[in-house]
Amino acid sequence: MNQAQWNIVDDYFSATLAPSDPVLDAALDSSQQAGLPAINVAPNQGKFLHLLARISGARRILEIGTLGGYSTIWLARALPAGGALVTLELEPAHAQVARQNIQHAGFSDKVSVMVGNAVDTLENLVREQVEPFDFVFIDADKQNNPLYLEWSLKLAKAGTVIVTDNVVRKGGVADPDNHDPDVEGVRSLFAMAGANPRLSSTAIQTVGAKGWDGFAITVVSD
Repeated sequence: MNQAQWNIVDDYFSATLAPSDPVLDAALDSSQQAGLPAINVAPNQGKFLHLLARISGARRILEIGTLGGYSTIWLARALPAGGALVTLELEPAHAQVARQNIQHAGFSDKVSVMVGNAVDTLENLVREQVEPFDFVFIDADKQNNPLYLEWSLKLAKAGTVIVTDNVVRKGGVADPDNHDPDVEGVRSLFAMAGANPRLSSTAIQTVGAKGWDGFAITVVSD
């Protein structure tokens, strides 16, 4: 198996089960034209997040890491009437592109893009005692994953689903000689999740258009 074959299979999955549309295409195109890094989730991964949010019955969604809003649109499409999504982005230029894409997708009334350091924003949300979130997607700088999990739990409730992206790091997560800060951040998240009796977690490694990687899924109990 190689990257070319993985791409072919992902393209097949996406074309068959998660076909694109003008709104999603426009979000990717505008992100590319603005010079944003091409690190958005693949279409079939976006559909996967969408389905997880629907399965969990999420009415309030928190996303940590907006980029150009591609995954944001997939998640917003899972919201019921009256639902809301809060997405956090560090870079003002990225947030501006995301806001335009979200507006074009028709979700400006449901989605709030908050700009700034995500840990600070999460702390402010806790301080403001916002209503807990039903679904959390963590997809920002990996070295801060432990902090994102810690603060997400303060904004969660029993039944909240937390999905963390990019947890395999091309196998680095299981390599004891790899001390890359992003790898260490993923390991710390796993250690926290495994030691917390409130959490039930697992992780899955994947191959596809985004290479060799994977995601973790956590459910919060009482």
